[in-house]
Amino acid sequence: MRNLLLTLLFVFGLIGSGQAQRWSEKKINKWYKKQGWLVGANFAPSTAINQLEMWQADTFDPETIDRELGWAADLGFNTMRVFLHHMLWEQDAQGFINRIEQYLEIADQHGIKTMLVLLDDVWHPYPQFGKQPEPQPHVHNSGWVQSPGHEVLIDSKKCDALEPYIKGIMTHFKNDKRVVIWDIYNEPGNTNGGSYGKQGMEPENKSKYSLDLLKKVHRWAREVNPSQPICIDVWTSIHKELDQMSAIDAFAYQNSDLINFHCYADAKTTEKQVKRLALSNRPLVCTEYMARTVGSTFQDILPIFKKYNVAAYNWGFVNGKSQTIYPWDSWDKSYTAEPELWFHDVLRIDGLPYIKEETEFIKQIMDKK
Repeated sequence: MRNLLLTLLFVFGLIGSGQAQRWSEKKINKWYKKQGWLVGANFAPSTAINQLEMWQADTFDPETIDRELGWAADLGFNTMRVFLHHMLWEQDAQGFINRIEQYLEIADQHGIKTMLVLLDDVWHPYPQFGKQPEPQPHVHNSGWVQSPGHEVLIDSKKCDALEPYIKGIMTHFKNDKRVVIWDIYNEPGNTNGGSYGKQGMEPENKSKYSLDLLKKVHRWAREVNPSQPICIDVWTSIHKELDQMSAIDAFAYQNSDLINFHCYADAKTTEKQVKRLALSNRPLVCTEYMARTVGSTFQDILPIFKKYNVAAYNWGFVNGKSQTIYPWDSWDKSYTAEPELWFHDVLRIDGLPYIKEETEFIKQIMDKK
């Protein structure tokens, strides 16, 4: 009750805080050294097609979450990256917080810390409450939704209305040791060119709208000043030098406490990206990797991350409604059965490994056997 009261007082301006600054290199490196090697996955239970189905009261599934996080712990995973959604706050803030609390309690019981993601520019740009769609057969992430999505993103007043959500969630969990890192905006500016973008569902000049919102969200997050570090994805500049980054990636790189990046690439390209970003003198966190058909595998990439002490979150865990065993090109190419080589994901729905040698490798590198 006290935490909720403080949250509401902060959100409505009855108590204040000056805007904090980016953590110093000394502070963030000291913090990171205490964490150990963070390794896990991007997590949604196999029963949820998107963030709304994961968190809405009618479909929140703690039994599946508990079972699947238990499997993650058995592999040696000690962290998960989990996406939230602003509409759930607007619908029922206290209920949403209660369910996040329940999730964090389950994760903590399995020794798993959680990175929370507040906004996301990827996949369907028109999220809606209620029953979520069934997966399109054999299509990668056919039901994942953006937060905030097209209608909010292009309206500055609606963007401003996100402030209570950002500050409310962050204020409630700002000193919670179960929350390890805040990822405040996933892939800002992503036009989803292989899916909804080519259907004309994305705004023109989306990157401008996203950058405007990103700057606001970053300011709000700094005003909360959580005990955990704040970061934003560097996701478009995998083959570019630091001075060639897009405006969004440059903002992310220059304003994150630790450097959060995505890299779906082979070992050579991944190591080159790690060395380039390490020039920041800040810890590195790869929040998306592991796509087998492009040469990004656990056996090839995790040793690089261990060598350079890069925290690692692969995309996907248990094959379920997200159907990310199928590649991105399933939006164009017709698949009629499970692909011979999975794109993402580690375990089948019953918890058995897709590739036993792969899960044995993960256990070995995580010192679980």
